[in-house]
Amino acid sequence: MSQPSQSRATRRNRMIGRFRVARRRTAVAALAAGFAVLVSSCTVANSDSLGGSGSGLRIVLPEEPPTLEPCESSLTSTGVVVRSNITQPLIERDPKSGDLSPLLSTGWKRTSDTRWTFTMREGVRFQDGTAFNARDAAYSIERAVNSDLGCNVDGYVFGEDPLDVEAVDERTLTVESKEPDPILPLRLSFVEIVPTSTGTAKKVRQPVGTGPYEIGRWDTGLKLRLDRNKRYWGKAPSYENVTYQWRAEGTVRAAMVTSDEADVALKLGPLDGAGDRGVNHPNNETTALRLTGEEPPLDDPRVRQAVNYALDKRGIVKSLFSGLGKPAGQLVPSGVLGHNPSIKPWPHDLKKARALVKAAKADGVPTGKQILMVGRHELFPRVSETAEVLQEQLTQAGLNIKLKMVDESAHLEYQLRPFVPDAGPVALLIQHGNQAGDAAFTVDQYMTSKGAQSVMGTKGFDKVIEEAGRKSGKQRQKAYEELLKQQNGDITQFAHIAHMRGVVALSPNVSYRPNSATNDELRLADIRPAG
Repeated sequence: MSQPSQSRATRRNRMIGRFRVARRRTAVAALAAGFAVLVSSCTVANSDSLGGSGSGLRIVLPEEPPTLEPCESSLTSTGVVVRSNITQPLIERDPKSGDLSPLLSTGWKRTSDTRWTFTMREGVRFQDGTAFNARDAAYSIERAVNSDLGCNVDGYVFGEDPLDVEAVDERTLTVESKEPDPILPLRLSFVEIVPTSTGTAKKVRQPVGTGPYEIGRWDTGLKLRLDRNKRYWGKAPSYENVTYQWRAEGTVRAAMVTSDEADVALKLGPLDGAGDRGVNHPNNETTALRLTGEEPPLDDPRVRQAVNYALDKRGIVKSLFSGLGKPAGQLVPSGVLGHNPSIKPWPHDLKKARALVKAAKADGVPTGKQILMVGRHELFPRVSETAEVLQEQLTQAGLNIKLKMVDESAHLEYQLRPFVPDAGPVALLIQHGNQAGDAAFTVDQYMTSKGAQSVMGTKGFDKVIEEAGRKSGKQRQKAYEELLKQQNGDITQFAHIAHMRGVVALSPNVSYRPNSATNDELRLADIRPAG
């Protein structure tokens, strides 16, 4: 719920200046939080119940999925429901170990520099009763990667490069890339398989898949129910049905678990009131400002460096994130192949930031030109307060920052090509999650000159990225380490903020261990009744 502008300004002023928090304010905040939980509990109790029962699982999300289209499952709000629940890929990645496991494909091997051959699992049927075979797999890849549907997975995972796909027979599939690709099986783990009856003229809202659950009923704006798939080829999941509901406020989601209105609540903040029901976990998300470099003043590298020096990352993590995270110096977090452990976060040095801005101004750079900072509501807990602090810190460095908070659809217009035209210099607040475990999924989209989410880059750096992508093993690790270092020095498209941790609230009635993929891919088969 939005607040009056005077209250918003007061809150902002209290958060600025080394993040001091007075005892009086802490007490008031505690009372407010308690009141919020009380109101939330009343609201939940008087709203549409999730309708859970002893045989049903109840999940509350921060937002309703805009679609359940499988080729959009790399979008968090869609993938958290669809991936490995309604539909399934050929191969599944273990988010803990990073290993690839057989799913709809029982085996795969590289049969040439550019070609991989996959063996299909037998005895699998789609939820509509049709048998799964290699033709469905080939069709799904063609639909997601080679069609004109404009699937998010295409740009995010494959960089819009086409694949040559062939169903050799019912059990054998070959996939060939234009250039040698040692991680093609990993990329294909992002393609959810659908039957050949799925249309290509437009994206579907309610798909048919091979997963352990199928869509039961979707009351738009209210709730979504999945029912156990009686034709499922694998081990039956624990719950007969799963009901999703959505509440934007983290305090409300937490209260739904503590008051037994829900069993699982995702994407909570440390101050949302989950108490001992809250479990924190690494989520592979990195927050940063993505800086455009075509217009002044952000086209001057000194100004982009000043942005990095101006941000008090440690203060933000300590105060706004309650210590759940660590200051970041790169977009690739620890645990992902290519992460460079020698890269340290830029130090907070306001004096140096001001000097860089002043030097740029002396050389004729219009440092007073307005820079639009765009943030997204519900991107992460306390995102609005974080954006306000970032705005103030950059203002203190001598830059003119206008803050604009938008919803997800508007944010995507700034985030993905084609970008908002005539927007001027933009500092976009992003949160990037590399759930695939390889730096290619970060650099291909965020750092190439034509990447789906890149606003900078050079042809020379494109070649460096391309060469790194062809390597494997230790050579691949070293190549990505070097290019991440080069990005920070030669291009500086980002002002990194923090590697994040998430909080999930769990009812005492369920047993589940959250992992780095939980917010993007909540596998229902991994959730079981407690005891």
